[in-house]
Amino acid sequence: MRTFDLAPLYRSAIGFDRLAQLLNEQRADAQPSYPPYNIELVSEDKYRIVMALAGFSREEIDIITERDSLHVTGRKQKDGVERTFLHRGIAARDFEQRFQLANHVKVTGATFENGMLTIDLVREVPEALKPRKIEIGTGSGATVSTLEQRQAA
Repeated sequence: MRTFDLAPLYRSAIGFDRLAQLLNEQRADAQPSYPPYNIELVSEDKYRIVMALAGFSREEIDIITERDSLHVTGRKQKDGVERTFLHRGIAARDFEQRFQLANHVKVTGATFENGMLTIDLVREVPEALKPRKIEIGTGSGATVSTLEQRQAA
């Protein structure tokens, strides 16, 4: 069974339609295995994607971020020379790799050295969205204030 009916999820869960849409897209687009890549956790909120791009130059690679996705594209330029390969183990073909980014994850930089493309990412959660501990007051005239605001004063 290769298809899933996600209609019950749409009917019974509010706000999970994006999750169901991502599942549908993931099922439709099987992740290509070329080029090989690693995803590293550098620290609590820092990540790194390392891609092996043998045979590509810096000018043949494009990195584009759009809302919550990262697109890495490689377009190999033709040199016009006809070659006869007895064995072809280096797959210098065009590729497009897409990564779905979580909320508040941003690309901070990219480097290309010795055939390895390194893309650095960081998760920057706004202060308004970070968890806060709320102090519970006593009595009828108590007001709710955050501990962080009291400590700042």
